[in-house]
Amino acid sequence: MADIVSLLLPFFGLILIGYVTAKVTKQPAEALGWLNTFIIYAALPALFFKLVSRTPFEDLTRIDFIATDLAATYSIFIALFAIGRWVRGNSLADCTIQSFAGAYGNIGYMGPGLALLALGEGAAVPVALIVCLENALHFVVAPALMAAAGDDQRSRRQLIIDIACKVAFHPFILSTALGFVAAASGVAQPLAFQRFVDYLAQAAAPCALFAMGVTLALRPLRRIPAEIGYIVPAKLIIHPLVVFLALKAVGGFDPVWVYAAVLLAALPTATNVFVIGQQYGVWQERASATILITTTLSVVTVSVFLIAIKSGFLPA
Repeated sequence: MADIVSLLLPFFGLILIGYVTAKVTKQPAEALGWLNTFIIYAALPALFFKLVSRTPFEDLTRIDFIATDLAATYSIFIALFAIGRWVRGNSLADCTIQSFAGAYGNIGYMGPGLALLALGEGAAVPVALIVCLENALHFVVAPALMAAAGDDQRSRRQLIIDIACKVAFHPFILSTALGFVAAASGVAQPLAFQRFVDYLAQAAAPCALFAMGVTLALRPLRRIPAEIGYIVPAKLIIHPLVVFLALKAVGGFDPVWVYAAVLLAALPTATNVFVIGQQYGVWQERASATILITTTLSVVTVSVFLIAIKSGFLPA
Protein backbone atom coordinates (compact mmCIF):
# COMPACT_ATOMS: atom_id res chain seq x y z
CA MET A 1 0.00 0.00 0.00
CA ALA A 2 2.87 2.35 0.82
CA ASP A 3 4.21 1.81 -2.73
CA ILE A 4 0.87 2.86 -4.22
CA VAL A 5 0.75 5.98 -2.05
CA SER A 6 4.31 6.88 -3.05
CA LEU A 7 3.29 6.58 -6.71
CA LEU A 8 0.06 8.55 -6.47
CA LEU A 9 1.09 11.25 -4.01
CA PRO A 10 3.34 13.17 -6.42
CA PHE A 11 0.93 12.51 -9.28
CA PHE A 12 -2.31 13.74 -7.71
CA GLY A 13 -0.35 16.07 -5.44
CA LEU A 14 0.66 18.18 -8.44
CA ILE A 15 -2.99 18.42 -9.50
CA LEU A 16 -3.90 19.51 -5.96
CA ILE A 17 -1.13 22.12 -5.92
CA GLY A 18 -2.43 23.55 -9.19
CA TYR A 19 -5.99 23.59 -7.84
CA VAL A 20 -5.03 25.30 -4.56
CA THR A 21 -2.74 27.78 -6.32
CA ALA A 22 -5.53 28.83 -8.66
CA LYS A 23 -7.94 29.28 -5.75
CA VAL A 24 -5.44 31.33 -3.74
CA THR A 25 -3.97 33.56 -6.46
CA LYS A 26 -7.28 34.00 -8.35
CA GLN A 27 -5.56 34.47 -11.69
CA PRO A 28 -7.85 34.71 -14.74
CA ALA A 29 -8.19 31.71 -17.05
CA GLU A 30 -6.18 33.55 -19.73
CA ALA A 31 -3.11 33.41 -17.46
CA LEU A 32 -2.88 29.67 -18.14
CA GLY A 33 -2.54 30.16 -21.89
CA TRP A 34 1.22 30.15 -22.29
CA LEU A 35 1.71 27.22 -19.93
CA ASN A 36 -0.79 25.16 -21.95
CA THR A 37 0.99 26.23 -25.14
CA PHE A 38 4.33 25.08 -23.72
CA ILE A 39 2.84 21.73 -22.66
CA ILE A 40 1.07 21.00 -25.96
CA TYR A 41 3.67 22.35 -28.38
CA ALA A 42 6.96 21.67 -26.60
CA ALA A 43 7.04 19.47 -23.49
CA LEU A 44 4.66 16.62 -24.41
CA PRO A 45 5.83 16.42 -28.07
CA ALA A 46 9.41 16.18 -26.80
CA LEU A 47 8.37 13.37 -24.46
CA PHE A 48 6.58 11.43 -27.22
CA PHE A 49 9.51 11.88 -29.61
CA LYS A 50 11.92 10.67 -26.95
CA LEU A 51 9.82 7.62 -26.08
CA VAL A 52 9.29 6.52 -29.68
CA SER A 53 12.63 7.41 -31.25
CA ARG A 54 14.61 5.39 -28.70
CA THR A 55 12.51 2.24 -29.10
CA PRO A 56 13.28 -0.69 -31.44
CA PHE A 57 11.25 -0.14 -34.60
CA GLU A 58 9.62 -3.59 -34.51
CA ASP A 59 7.94 -2.67 -31.20
CA LEU A 60 6.31 0.32 -32.89
CA THR A 61 4.41 -1.71 -35.48
CA ARG A 62 2.01 -3.58 -33.18
CA ILE A 63 -1.15 -2.73 -35.11
CA ASP A 64 -2.96 -5.52 -33.27
CA PHE A 65 -2.37 -3.75 -29.95
CA ILE A 66 -3.64 -0.33 -30.95
CA ALA A 67 -6.55 -1.80 -32.94
CA THR A 68 -7.69 -3.79 -29.90
CA ASP A 69 -7.34 -0.80 -27.59
CA LEU A 70 -9.33 1.45 -29.95
CA ALA A 71 -12.04 -1.19 -30.40
CA ALA A 72 -12.42 -1.49 -26.61
CA THR A 73 -12.54 2.28 -26.14
CA TYR A 74 -15.12 2.78 -28.87
CA SER A 75 -17.28 -0.04 -27.56
CA ILE A 76 -17.74 2.19 -24.47
CA PHE A 77 -18.41 5.17 -26.72
CA ILE A 78 -21.07 3.31 -28.72
CA ALA A 79 -22.75 1.90 -25.61
CA LEU A 80 -23.03 5.36 -24.01
CA PHE A 81 -24.22 6.86 -27.28
CA ALA A 82 -26.97 4.23 -27.52
CA ILE A 83 -28.07 4.88 -23.91
CA GLY A 84 -28.19 8.63 -24.45
CA ARG A 85 -29.96 8.41 -27.78
CA TRP A 86 -32.47 5.60 -27.35
CA VAL A 87 -32.94 5.31 -23.59
CA ARG A 88 -32.80 8.97 -22.53
CA GLY A 89 -33.83 10.49 -25.87
CA ASN A 90 -31.03 13.07 -26.00
CA SER A 91 -30.03 14.94 -29.15
CA LEU A 92 -27.29 13.61 -31.42
CA ALA A 93 -24.97 16.45 -30.35
CA ASP A 94 -25.58 15.83 -26.63
CA CYS A 95 -25.03 12.10 -27.08
CA THR A 96 -21.71 12.77 -28.80
CA ILE A 97 -20.31 14.83 -25.91
CA GLN A 98 -21.70 12.41 -23.32
CA SER A 99 -20.07 9.49 -25.10
CA PHE A 100 -16.73 11.26 -25.23
CA ALA A 101 -17.11 12.00 -21.50
CA GLY A 102 -17.22 8.26 -20.86
CA ALA A 103 -14.61 7.12 -23.39
CA TYR A 104 -12.10 9.98 -23.83
CA GLY A 105 -9.70 9.90 -20.90
CA ASN A 106 -7.13 12.53 -19.95
CA ILE A 107 -4.45 10.45 -21.62
CA GLY A 108 -2.35 13.35 -22.91
CA TYR A 109 -1.85 15.26 -19.67
CA MET A 110 -2.06 12.43 -17.15
CA GLY A 111 -1.19 9.27 -19.09
CA PRO A 112 2.57 9.52 -19.62
CA GLY A 113 3.31 10.68 -16.09
CA LEU A 114 1.26 7.96 -14.39
CA ALA A 115 2.22 5.04 -16.63
CA LEU A 116 5.94 5.76 -16.63
CA LEU A 117 5.94 6.39 -12.88
CA ALA A 118 4.05 3.16 -12.14
CA LEU A 119 5.41 0.83 -14.81
CA GLY A 120 8.76 2.26 -15.88
CA GLU A 121 10.24 2.88 -19.32
CA GLY A 122 8.67 -0.31 -20.68
CA ALA A 123 5.35 1.55 -20.81
CA ALA A 124 6.75 4.25 -23.08
CA VAL A 125 5.74 2.84 -26.46
CA PRO A 126 2.18 1.72 -25.66
CA VAL A 127 1.54 5.08 -24.00
CA ALA A 128 2.79 7.01 -27.04
CA LEU A 129 0.78 4.84 -29.44
CA ILE A 130 -2.44 5.11 -27.44
CA VAL A 131 -2.18 8.85 -26.84
CA CYS A 132 -1.48 9.71 -30.46
CA LEU A 133 -3.78 7.29 -32.26
CA GLU A 134 -6.71 7.67 -29.85
CA ASN A 135 -6.45 11.45 -30.11
CA ALA A 136 -6.25 11.22 -33.90
CA LEU A 137 -9.43 9.15 -34.03
CA HIS A 138 -11.23 11.46 -31.60
CA PHE A 139 -10.29 14.43 -33.80
CA VAL A 140 -12.04 12.68 -36.69
CA VAL A 141 -15.11 11.35 -34.86
CA ALA A 142 -16.07 14.54 -32.97
CA PRO A 143 -16.45 16.92 -35.96
CA ALA A 144 -17.95 14.17 -38.13
CA LEU A 145 -20.74 13.48 -35.61
CA MET A 146 -21.29 17.18 -34.97
CA ALA A 147 -21.64 17.72 -38.70
CA ALA A 148 -24.22 14.91 -38.80
CA ALA A 149 -26.04 16.62 -35.92
CA GLY A 150 -26.16 19.87 -37.86
CA ASP A 151 -24.00 21.77 -35.36
CA ASP A 152 -21.08 22.11 -37.77
CA GLN A 153 -21.98 24.40 -40.65
CA ARG A 154 -18.86 23.83 -42.72
CA SER A 155 -19.19 22.24 -46.16
CA ARG A 156 -18.29 18.56 -46.45
CA ARG A 157 -15.12 19.43 -48.39
CA GLN A 158 -14.03 22.03 -45.82
CA LEU A 159 -14.84 19.65 -42.98
CA ILE A 160 -12.67 16.90 -44.46
CA ILE A 161 -9.80 19.33 -45.06
CA ASP A 162 -10.01 20.74 -41.54
CA ILE A 163 -10.10 17.27 -39.96
CA ALA A 164 -7.13 16.12 -42.04
CA CYS A 165 -5.13 19.20 -41.06
CA LYS A 166 -6.02 18.86 -37.38
CA VAL A 167 -4.85 15.23 -37.38
CA ALA A 168 -1.77 15.66 -39.56
CA PHE A 169 -0.41 18.77 -37.85
CA HIS A 170 -1.24 18.09 -34.22
CA PRO A 171 2.00 18.37 -32.18
CA PHE A 172 1.49 14.97 -30.49
CA ILE A 173 1.04 13.20 -33.82
CA LEU A 174 3.84 15.07 -35.59
CA SER A 175 6.30 14.34 -32.80
CA THR A 176 5.33 10.66 -32.73
CA ALA A 177 5.67 10.42 -36.52
CA LEU A 178 9.13 11.98 -36.32
CA GLY A 179 9.96 9.49 -33.58
CA PHE A 180 8.93 6.64 -35.91
CA VAL A 181 11.22 8.05 -38.62
CA ALA A 182 14.13 8.37 -36.20
CA ALA A 183 13.61 4.83 -34.87
CA ALA A 184 13.35 3.37 -38.39
CA SER A 185 16.43 5.19 -39.66
CA GLY A 186 18.64 4.05 -36.80
CA VAL A 187 20.66 7.26 -37.11
CA ALA A 188 22.30 8.26 -33.84
CA GLN A 189 20.99 11.54 -32.45
CA PRO A 190 23.61 14.14 -31.44
CA LEU A 191 24.18 14.23 -27.70
CA ALA A 192 23.30 17.93 -27.45
CA PHE A 193 19.96 17.28 -29.19
CA GLN A 194 19.20 14.33 -26.88
CA ARG A 195 19.86 16.47 -23.82
CA PHE A 196 17.64 19.24 -25.19
CA VAL A 197 14.79 16.78 -25.80
CA ASP A 198 15.30 15.22 -22.34
CA TYR A 199 15.18 18.66 -20.73
CA LEU A 200 11.86 19.49 -22.38
CA ALA A 201 10.42 16.01 -21.74
CA GLN A 202 11.16 16.20 -18.01
CA ALA A 203 8.88 19.23 -17.75
CA ALA A 204 5.92 17.49 -19.40
CA ALA A 205 4.33 15.62 -16.48
CA PRO A 206 4.69 18.25 -13.71
CA CYS A 207 3.56 21.12 -15.93
CA ALA A 208 0.63 19.15 -17.38
CA LEU A 209 -0.62 17.99 -13.96
CA PHE A 210 -0.26 21.46 -12.44
CA ALA A 211 -2.15 22.99 -15.39
CA MET A 212 -4.89 20.41 -14.99
CA GLY A 213 -5.35 21.35 -11.33
CA VAL A 214 -5.61 25.02 -12.28
CA THR A 215 -8.15 24.19 -14.99
CA LEU A 216 -10.32 22.28 -12.51
CA ALA A 217 -10.26 25.21 -10.10
CA LEU A 218 -11.33 27.62 -12.83
CA ARG A 219 -14.37 25.50 -13.73
CA PRO A 220 -16.43 25.26 -10.52
CA LEU A 221 -19.15 22.66 -10.17
CA ARG A 222 -22.46 24.32 -11.06
CA ARG A 223 -24.63 21.58 -12.49
CA ILE A 224 -24.48 17.83 -11.96
CA PRO A 225 -25.88 16.02 -15.00
CA ALA A 226 -28.27 13.12 -14.54
CA GLU A 227 -26.09 11.14 -16.94
CA ILE A 228 -23.26 11.19 -14.41
CA GLY A 229 -24.78 8.09 -12.82
CA TYR A 230 -23.69 5.90 -15.71
CA ILE A 231 -20.91 7.99 -17.30
CA VAL A 232 -18.70 7.91 -14.18
CA PRO A 233 -18.68 4.11 -13.71
CA ALA A 234 -18.31 3.66 -17.48
CA LYS A 235 -15.22 5.88 -17.56
CA LEU A 236 -13.50 4.93 -14.33
CA ILE A 237 -14.38 1.23 -13.97
CA ILE A 238 -15.93 -0.36 -17.07
CA HIS A 239 -13.59 1.23 -19.63
CA PRO A 240 -10.33 -0.11 -18.06
CA LEU A 241 -11.91 -3.51 -17.47
CA VAL A 242 -13.09 -3.75 -21.10
CA VAL A 243 -9.62 -2.76 -22.33
CA PHE A 244 -8.05 -5.41 -20.08
CA LEU A 245 -10.43 -8.15 -21.21
CA ALA A 246 -10.05 -7.24 -24.89
CA LEU A 247 -6.25 -7.30 -24.77
CA LYS A 248 -6.28 -10.56 -22.82
CA ALA A 249 -8.69 -12.11 -25.33
CA VAL A 250 -6.43 -11.22 -28.27
CA GLY A 251 -3.29 -12.19 -26.33
CA GLY A 252 0.38 -11.99 -27.21
CA PHE A 253 1.07 -8.62 -25.58
CA ASP A 254 3.77 -7.79 -23.07
CA PRO A 255 2.18 -7.44 -19.59
CA VAL A 256 3.55 -3.90 -19.29
CA TRP A 257 1.70 -2.94 -22.50
CA VAL A 258 -1.55 -4.39 -21.14
CA TYR A 259 -1.15 -2.61 -17.81
CA ALA A 260 -0.27 0.68 -19.52
CA ALA A 261 -3.45 0.47 -21.60
CA VAL A 262 -5.51 -0.32 -18.49
CA LEU A 263 -4.07 2.64 -16.56
CA LEU A 264 -4.72 5.04 -19.43
CA ALA A 265 -8.28 3.74 -19.76
CA ALA A 266 -8.80 4.28 -16.01
CA LEU A 267 -8.01 7.99 -16.24
CA PRO A 268 -10.77 10.59 -15.74
CA THR A 269 -12.59 12.44 -18.51
CA ALA A 270 -10.31 14.57 -20.68
CA THR A 271 -10.50 18.35 -20.51
CA ASN A 272 -10.76 18.22 -24.31
CA VAL A 273 -14.35 17.01 -23.86
CA PHE A 274 -15.21 20.42 -22.40
CA VAL A 275 -13.32 22.10 -25.25
CA ILE A 276 -15.33 20.16 -27.85
CA GLY A 277 -18.58 21.00 -26.06
CA GLN A 278 -17.59 24.66 -25.87
CA GLN A 279 -16.67 24.72 -29.56
CA TYR A 280 -20.14 23.56 -30.55
CA GLY A 281 -22.11 25.11 -27.67
CA VAL A 282 -23.26 21.70 -26.43
CA TRP A 283 -23.32 20.17 -22.90
CA GLN A 284 -20.64 22.60 -21.64
CA GLU A 285 -21.39 22.98 -17.92
CA ARG A 286 -22.23 19.30 -17.60
CA ALA A 287 -18.98 18.32 -19.35
CA SER A 288 -17.08 20.53 -16.90
CA ALA A 289 -18.89 18.86 -13.98
CA THR A 290 -18.10 15.41 -15.34
CA ILE A 291 -14.40 16.26 -15.61
CA LEU A 292 -14.29 17.53 -12.02
CA ILE A 293 -16.21 14.58 -10.60
CA THR A 294 -14.29 11.87 -12.50
CA THR A 295 -10.96 13.50 -11.63
CA THR A 296 -11.83 13.60 -7.94
CA LEU A 297 -13.10 10.01 -7.86
CA SER A 298 -10.16 8.75 -9.94
CA VAL A 299 -7.93 9.20 -6.89
CA VAL A 300 -9.72 6.13 -5.51
CA THR A 301 -10.36 4.16 -8.69
CA VAL A 302 -6.85 4.58 -10.14
CA SER A 303 -5.46 3.51 -6.76
CA VAL A 304 -7.59 0.36 -6.90
CA PHE A 305 -6.38 -0.50 -10.40
CA LEU A 306 -2.76 0.12 -9.38
CA ILE A 307 -3.20 -2.20 -6.39
CA ALA A 308 -4.77 -4.83 -8.68
CA ILE A 309 -1.83 -4.54 -11.09
CA LYS A 310 0.90 -4.56 -8.47
CA SER A 311 -0.66 -7.42 -6.51
CA GLY A 312 -1.18 -9.57 -9.61
CA PHE A 313 -4.97 -9.55 -9.21
CA LEU A 314 -5.10 -8.48 -12.89
CA PRO A 315 -2.85 -11.13 -14.45
CA ALA A 316 -1.62 -9.91 -17.81
